[in-house]
Amino acid sequence: MKILSVGGSIIIPKTGFDIPFLKKFRKMILNRVEAGEKFILVIGGGATCRLYQDAAKKVRKLTDEDLDWIGIHTTIYNAQFVRYLFKDVAYKEVVTNPTKKIRTNKSVIIGAGYEPGHSTDMDAVLMAQTYKATEVLNLSNIEYVYDKDPSKYKNAQKIEKIDWETFRQEVVGDKWTPGFNAPFDPIASKLAQKLGLKVKVLQGTNLKEVKNALNGRKFKGTLIY
Repeated sequence: MKILSVGGSIIIPKTGFDIPFLKKFRKMILNRVEAGEKFILVIGGGATCRLYQDAAKKVRKLTDEDLDWIGIHTTIYNAQFVRYLFKDVAYKEVVTNPTKKIRTNKSVIIGAGYEPGHSTDMDAVLMAQTYKATEVLNLSNIEYVYDKDPSKYKNAQKIEKIDWETFRQEVVGDKWTPGFNAPFDPIASKLAQKLGLKVKVLQGTNLKEVKNALNGRKFKGTLIY
């Protein structure tokens, strides 16, 4: 079972839907399904989630849990959209409980947010635990993990390989806040380290590199181990 944590920024970028990419992404997954592979695609909220959260905060004061629930519902809506793209080969419902194993003859399971306190990265890690997978591909809008935010620091250095301890201490920390934008969720990172998971972070729109990562070949991106 291949577990993909698909950022909402890949499915619905700020600039609007990228239809050519969605067609190519769908075709890539379907081709691999025809070859006998099975996938779990956990869909994030991305910019859409943050748009709703920011608007709500401007109207009234909300708790972090309230804001997380807004994000979770956004991921479910995004996931429903993706499920329809894979309708013929996908499980009949969006899965929102990653700790419960789904028994199905369908080759694609679409997952979304589960509970407050973390992002869908955590749900992908929980899926890996439930289905006994050893790695997660994190498809986002960045090519690499950097030692600091490259949009703010010109001297930011890309990281090709990093262990969990260093990643957690020097890149993401241990605290989650609603809408937190990080290469990989700090709460998910803690569990991934405990499980001994490998996470490959790469630009999800670069399907050549996604294929390389899926095939276990060298890829353009960051390996967290």
